[in-house]
Amino acid sequence: MDERTREYLRGRFADYYRGIEISPPPAANEREWGHIPWTPGSETTMVRHQSQLDLGDLDDFLTRTAPRHAYFSAARYDDPGASTMSAKGWRGADLVFDLDADHLPGVDPSETTYKAMLAACKDALYRLLDFLEDDFAFDDTQIVFSGGRGYHVHVRDDSIQSLDSDARREIVDYVRGRDLDTDGLIRVVSAAGTNQRLLRTEGGWGRRVHRELTALTAELRDRDQSEALDRLTEFDGIGEGRAETVLGAIKRNPEAIETGNMEAGGPGIRLIADTLAGQVAEEHAAPIDEPVTTDTHRLIRLPGSLHGGSGLVVTPIDRDDLADFEPLTDAIPSRFTGSEITVELHEPRRVDLGGDTIKLDDGVHSVPEHVGVFLMARDEAIKVPA
Repeated sequence: MDERTREYLRGRFADYYRGIEISPPPAANEREWGHIPWTPGSETTMVRHQSQLDLGDLDDFLTRTAPRHAYFSAARYDDPGASTMSAKGWRGADLVFDLDADHLPGVDPSETTYKAMLAACKDALYRLLDFLEDDFAFDDTQIVFSGGRGYHVHVRDDSIQSLDSDARREIVDYVRGRDLDTDGLIRVVSAAGTNQRLLRTEGGWGRRVHRELTALTAELRDRDQSEALDRLTEFDGIGEGRAETVLGAIKRNPEAIETGNMEAGGPGIRLIADTLAGQVAEEHAAPIDEPVTTDTHRLIRLPGSLHGGSGLVVTPIDRDDLADFEPLTDAIPSRFTGSEITVELHEPRRVDLGGDTIKLDDGVHSVPEHVGVFLMARDEAIKVPA
């Protein structure tokens, strides 16, 4: 990025901060603060180990420094401005989740548009929220569009504040569906002098697997005998004999499957449930960035600040508004709309912003300012005199 472009962006970032008020996170004075300034060259410099006292008034600090990126710590400390982590006095930390469109399974950044990647990331966000709201029943959460390639979720329930990295890794493994098999989803119940193995249907992964299992059995009951047997033999370990046994049990006693009985139909039902568990894990797991969640000292983007790699707002989203949230429209700063600027591109680019798709060849163009800021922040264009 050349000097003219860098100074233009720094100046416009300052204009943005001059016109807004940032809501700091809870216990802001107990958190470490950091930022990346608009330094010359290709290298970036992280300024950290600052307390809120070091910054002074947050809005004034952001206006004066106009950082390229602004962060605060998930952790809370006795002395957040201490220069070493050991001297800070760790008190606890929020549980933070990061979904990055570049790292989603099946998404190739070289073949997928930015808009499509963010749409895929929003789908993954819904899967994550399903775990956080239904499985863990967390109450104090904040959803944030990162301003770049995905979403953050901050969990601030008291129950998670003291968790260490290992405990947080267990939550990661659960959300990502790692090593999911039916053994961990089965409980043994004693009835009439016998032990009965039941799939846990009341919630969690057990309920998800059970939904697939009951959907399969309903499908099998609707098919004729030959089609149903063919369908069953598609599962690993299910030959014709086991298929007939399973199908007979399903037709004779459908209520057994409804209750999660893993004894009905012999070993075949277990084998089918094992396969379905793998499929469910692949379809429902949330592909979060593990190091972000397990790091008890993590710095995370400040909601309301600007992302220096896009010029978009790091946007907090009310849960009820998530369905209607469009990141490439709703995260455009109003400060950067309503005027045009002149930029030069060295390669053709496509930009999806504000509900419009703009295709630009290489060369000099007059574009809406929010488009120009986006391209310059991504180092895909430079500022030229009007």
